[in-house]
Amino acid sequence: MTSTPVLSVQNLTTSFLIDGEWKSVVRNVSFDVRPGETVAIVGESGSGKSVTSLSIMRLLAPGSSRIEGRIELAGTDLLALPEKEMRGVRGNGASMIFQEPMTSLNPIFTIGRQISEVLTRHKGLSKQEARAQTVRLLEKVRIPNASSRFDDYPHQFSGGMRQRVMIAMALASKPKLLIADEPTTALDVTIQGQILDLIKVLQEEEGMSVLFITHDMGVVAEIADRTIVMYRGEAVESGPTEEIFQHGKHPYTRALLSAVPRLGSMRNHRWPTRFAVVDMKTGETAEPEEIADTVARGRTPVLAVRNLVTRFPVRSGLFARQTGAVHAVENISFDLFQGETLSLVGESGCGKSTTGRSIMRLIEPTGGEVALDGYDVLRLDGIGLRNMRKTIQMIFQDPFSSLNPRMTVGAAIAEPFIKHKLGTAKEAREKTVDLLRKVGLSPDMASRYPHEFSGGQRQRIAIARALSLDPKVIVADESVSALDVSIKAQVCNLLLDLQQSLNLAFLFISHDMAVVERVSHRVAVMYLGEIVEIGPRAAVFENPQHPYTKKLMAAVPVPDPARRGIRRGISSDELKSPVRGMDYLPPKREYREVSAGHLVQMA
Repeated sequence: MTSTPVLSVQNLTTSFLIDGEWKSVVRNVSFDVRPGETVAIVGESGSGKSVTSLSIMRLLAPGSSRIEGRIELAGTDLLALPEKEMRGVRGNGASMIFQEPMTSLNPIFTIGRQISEVLTRHKGLSKQEARAQTVRLLEKVRIPNASSRFDDYPHQFSGGMRQRVMIAMALASKPKLLIADEPTTALDVTIQGQILDLIKVLQEEEGMSVLFITHDMGVVAEIADRTIVMYRGEAVESGPTEEIFQHGKHPYTRALLSAVPRLGSMRNHRWPTRFAVVDMKTGETAEPEEIADTVARGRTPVLAVRNLVTRFPVRSGLFARQTGAVHAVENISFDLFQGETLSLVGESGCGKSTTGRSIMRLIEPTGGEVALDGYDVLRLDGIGLRNMRKTIQMIFQDPFSSLNPRMTVGAAIAEPFIKHKLGTAKEAREKTVDLLRKVGLSPDMASRYPHEFSGGQRQRIAIARALSLDPKVIVADESVSALDVSIKAQVCNLLLDLQQSLNLAFLFISHDMAVVERVSHRVAVMYLGEIVEIGPRAAVFENPQHPYTKKLMAAVPVPDPARRGIRRGISSDELKSPVRGMDYLPPKREYREVSAGHLVQMA
């Protein structure tokens, strides 16, 4: 590597105008990115890492933000450039890819046109030359049938393929620097692995530098040569990635590393185990405790699902006749016992969330049987459904969208209790105070509104609301996937504590294998609407049998810098489509028992 950096940031301070005052959110941050190097900026939400990247690209609103310090890209001071010249730098000298590609791609233009526009604007290519170059770029990022997909629109691509399109667009002008801001956070674990591999391979081929922004220490270990740890707007530690992981000095660095769930860490634990609780200021760790077994096995399950089928019609033509169906859930069966956590795992589109919603009749199943604490769920009328939902409640991925922004959190928690006429207004208030304490919040917070809380606190409020009817079963649908690692650990510990004290049964829906390993009694792996493997947590994780289960586990990023040279092998495969024709008959599936309760679908 040459000593001259591609990017040099010196004493970067970024402030925002809030209530007439300038408040700094990034303070005196300095670092270099050398040619061909990958530097990761890591930290939790609010640490200032994304504001740092947006400051470098000068993408913050000029009237309400102020950027101070010095930012040099290949020797050019970006802060001194007029906006017109800065537009020439963006996409040409430095390119950026974001967390959610669908918000970065224009839905009304084809992906080919959007990439070609970069080439015609920055490189002056003709339309024909730009089209040919765009197809080459799409092939480079491993999009199958690139020439035929040139005229497709963003909505016709999966999340992983859309992110590949964004990478192709970012690489169009052969930039010296690629800034990747949480590019894999919203993706399934297997797609995340493919994107990380793709960035590594393209970096080697193009010789570009990468500034990678993330809160995932597993991703940092796999991709970064050097790491900068940010905490509350300041760079608290930086150095070679191996040094940071093995000899991190700052308490926050040690806390981040301690809070990362590691696949395989449950090998010597028989029951679900609390996450290590880490003090982010001191770095001190309270050792995790194993949860006592509370499962009432051998009795009638609180939830019994038999041959559940959920399909959605596909219509086409002038008269919108049904021409096929999405086989979202296909003939699945399982039991859930009181005090047990059964996790449904798999990639987006595998049918796990549809399963949870079908059980609750938020989506109408096509067939099968669901027995819930004595209710025949699929035969219930409106009044019966209302009564049934006292027994089963749901916690969603995004608590902000499930809470009414115009309602105080106290009113939101009390609402189900009042609607179901379970007591007086005074009893509802007492219940709310009790629930807020149970989820680790103070009763005086009841008068606040959802926007006044952090993401982790809002998820605690959503949990309190779900508990207001004293349910026996909770469906937790990706309820911790959007949270920072330390908050995720706190919420998972809360769920485990509540399960033990209230004897709750959890149907835990997730694609995060390390979290699932930690909290589960049993695990069911779903693929294309079917359960392909189910069994006790230890059996599935320590002796996976189905190829898809093995693929899921192999894709999990491991927080070990020694794995940085590893390549999983980039695949251009997408999850197969669950859309079937009208004449499709699902094959009869057979399962073999590998060990007690460990069943695997036979090919």
